[in-house]
Amino acid sequence: MSFELNRRLAAHRPPLPTQANIDPVTASIIRGGMETICFEAATHLGRAASSPIINQSNERNACIVDAHGRLAGSAIGTPHLTFVSQMTVRYGLEMFDEFDWGPGDVFLGNDPDYGGGHLPDYNVYAPVFDEAGKLILVQCLQAHQGDTGGKDPGGFTLEATDIFTEGLAIPCVKLVHRGEHRKDVIKLITRNNRFASFAGDLAAMISGVQYAVRLLDGLVAKWGADSIRAAINYNIDHTERRVREVVASWPDGAYEADVFIDHDTAGTKDIRVHVNCTVKGDQLTVDLTGTDDRQTLVGVWNTYGNSRSYIMTQVVAAMDPTIVKNEGFFHAVDMVIPEGCIAQPAPNKPAALGSFHPACEITEAVCVALSAIVPERSAPQVYKMGMPNAVIGFDPQGRMWMDQGVDSRTCDTSAVQGIDGWGSCPNALGNLLLSQVEDAESRFPIINISREMTQDSEGAGKWRGQPGSLNAKQVTKPVMAMTWMVTHDHPLRGMCGGDDASPYSNRFRVGAPDEYRIDLSATAQLPEGSVMAYQYGGGAGFGSAIERDPEAVKEDVLDELVTPARAREKYGVVFTGTVEDYDLAVDVAATDALRAEMGMALAAE
Repeated sequence: MSFELNRRLAAHRPPLPTQANIDPVTASIIRGGMETICFEAATHLGRAASSPIINQSNERNACIVDAHGRLAGSAIGTPHLTFVSQMTVRYGLEMFDEFDWGPGDVFLGNDPDYGGGHLPDYNVYAPVFDEAGKLILVQCLQAHQGDTGGKDPGGFTLEATDIFTEGLAIPCVKLVHRGEHRKDVIKLITRNNRFASFAGDLAAMISGVQYAVRLLDGLVAKWGADSIRAAINYNIDHTERRVREVVASWPDGAYEADVFIDHDTAGTKDIRVHVNCTVKGDQLTVDLTGTDDRQTLVGVWNTYGNSRSYIMTQVVAAMDPTIVKNEGFFHAVDMVIPEGCIAQPAPNKPAALGSFHPACEITEAVCVALSAIVPERSAPQVYKMGMPNAVIGFDPQGRMWMDQGVDSRTCDTSAVQGIDGWGSCPNALGNLLLSQVEDAESRFPIINISREMTQDSEGAGKWRGQPGSLNAKQVTKPVMAMTWMVTHDHPLRGMCGGDDASPYSNRFRVGAPDEYRIDLSATAQLPEGSVMAYQYGGGAGFGSAIERDPEAVKEDVLDELVTPARAREKYGVVFTGTVEDYDLAVDVAATDALRAEMGMALAAE
């Protein structure tokens, strides 16, 4: 529980010992087998879990870590979870003898100060041994849990000043010993969770890794332990070589960016994330020196493991997508994260909200910096909402329920070079499926009034962002609601001359005499019939808006994404005719004249 532990857990690990020689094709086949097993484990969890945040939204990820703690394989999942699981396992490996690791064991960890992300991200993992009894692999399943047993439901306490306020921190605990469930430990963990569905989620995670271990045992039996080790070494080395080849093709230099959070949960404004991406030969260094380190900040502390993961998520996005995602990326990219800043806090700092902010600002800053080198790969891996409106109540039997606010919405879907922003969620969410509103209405006393995209909320650009959406819901029973609002003053950054995204806003008690806007945070008791309206920000634009094809602007107007007034103001496109009469047409001469005028004004700025 120290900065020294962080350094130790993040240190580069040597290759696995092996006498086998392996060819590239066999190494790729073995890697494919491992990735398929990860997919099977994640799918098992998604189908078997009890809570909607996992079985509807799929907020989970599977990966395989080798005996040295290196990321060896993963499934398509939530990207930022891909690069953090191995840190928790590395701490568990340090306890190998003390915790008596053996075949049939299953472990759990979630502690931010022992390699974890934030407390809600539970990592359940199980070892795989070869015929000689030597550890070869560790199968992991990581998933976001709906509660952590802390002061407030959901694990997000707005005013928390230490980790203990947020819930039960687990560095490493054994859930299953030699195939036998440790019922006392499992009871302890499920007792420290408010929701009955958690027991089902934990059972699904345990059975998921056990299922994957059986499949991995088969893979090891088929190819032999030495060949598995050789394949892992080959694939990690291959990834490192490919990453270094990409970096070597980039121009040497220092590429910097600043991104800001509106405020912490106590109202301290303009929290800064600074990044310097330095390219020197085939070495990329991502340095967060200059990032805010005021120790009085509240709610904006991201764990060291999470910060490494969010940096890597963006670095991966900036490179050829065919490069295999494994420990080779960490070998090829140096990270400098100053001790004590909001990206590597001192022990026991609260970390739940840090997975929103500054995590998103870290990856956004890396994207802005690297857009100077690889604009064609500049896709921000962010979700900029502060905290979805969490709604909490009790059923007739007195059992607590919680709507996590993860149902469908359109937000943060930015344009990239050559493609407008599209879909309902950003790249950063990976295969996360925002749950259907019908599912939420069947579970909770909530009526969804609106999920409509908001006109004129796209980030203008040569390629435009997707509009945001107004998510309005009405509660049919008295409830408590919690939220933390940011990304109004500092919305998602546009790329390469594109406009920034539209801002977020949030209102409670809409339509009532006491309607009010949430400017900072809120924990409110809402009576039956209350309406909340959360305006999600749109995606940012890419490239100058006055370079957008005027016919594409016309189609946006006809699709009611953009009004004629905004088409003129932002894109410099003038029309004849009207939408209502469906005779809208681009006035080419007037458009050319207006764009020339706007271009001169931009050049003069």
